[in-house]
Amino acid sequence: MRPENVEELVEIIAEAAASGRKLEIVGGGTKAEIGAPSEAEGLDMRLLTGVIDYDPAELVLTAGAGTPLADIEALVASKGQMLAFEPHGAAGSTIGGVAAAGVSGSRRLSRGGARDHLLGFKAVSGRGEAFVGGAKVVKNVTGYDLPKVAAGSWGRLFALTEVTLKVLPAPETTITLAAAGLDAAAAVALMSKALGSQADVAAAALAGGVTALRLEGFGPSVSARRNLLQAMAPLQVMSEHEALIFWSGLHSPWPDAPVLWRLSLPASRAARVVEAGLGPSMMDWAGSQVWLACEDAEAVRGAAIKAGGHAMLVRAPEAVRRVVPALHPQPPGVAALEARVRRAFDPMGVFETGRFRDAD
Repeated sequence: MRPENVEELVEIIAEAAASGRKLEIVGGGTKAEIGAPSEAEGLDMRLLTGVIDYDPAELVLTAGAGTPLADIEALVASKGQMLAFEPHGAAGSTIGGVAAAGVSGSRRLSRGGARDHLLGFKAVSGRGEAFVGGAKVVKNVTGYDLPKVAAGSWGRLFALTEVTLKVLPAPETTITLAAAGLDAAAAVALMSKALGSQADVAAAALAGGVTALRLEGFGPSVSARRNLLQAMAPLQVMSEHEALIFWSGLHSPWPDAPVLWRLSLPASRAARVVEAGLGPSMMDWAGSQVWLACEDAEAVRGAAIKAGGHAMLVRAPEAVRRVVPALHPQPPGVAALEARVRRAFDPMGVFETGRFRDAD
């Protein structure tokens, strides 16, 4: 089903709620292999597309949820601006899908994640009711902060039809400083020291034996901060090409690995997880995000819990996805609260497709 407007979407969802049918919200389909396979009917949102409002002076953009991410990034780049949370996705990714999945890149470390840049949205609930959350202003203090709920909701609460995002000026100058050969503990120590300095590090990561620190801003400022960091450690400046390969490689690690996990951890404990030797790993967000290729689900989730974090299964064969939940299992109290939130927006369970094993 491909609704062409909000009215059609309302009708489709209301009919599904009345008949007990399940609907799986689909954007570009680039993350379809996250979660268990579903037999629910697909609800293709890509016809709800196009930039609705963009005022570069106000640093705010509103677009249909089905608008390709690439189109939005090209538009804001033409005005010398950017989506500062550095979203990323395979070809065909939509801005609604990015928001619903809470996708944030390496700059999340300094600029915040998708939830911090989603100012407002329009959506249709599982009741088949259109509603509005947030506002088209940078400062909004009225009502509940529904955009925070929408970001990372994975289409389990409502169908996004329109999103309003904060945009920021793109940096004039960007450089990446790198140190090779550091183990995980030494890399975390260096990244932590750099973040605690006045260097205003935009991104920090460890991949392929290389610890990288990204600096952004006006040329003279970047140069001064580079000197500050190089006085702290033997860091070399990467070429633009090397830096592009490094940072883009953190968006989709090891495409041939059959099983891939994304761990969210306290940065101070990331090294012990990486050095446990469960499999190939990369660290982003100065260690707060760890990518790990490992087929032992129990070991990965056990290590994440021991470190005070959680682990999300982002890639696996279908047989594994049928039995291993994609989202980290929550304690009973938190799980019950999440279920109540889902029921508030979707009382008939229209969007509970089994993909995230919500009924388990």
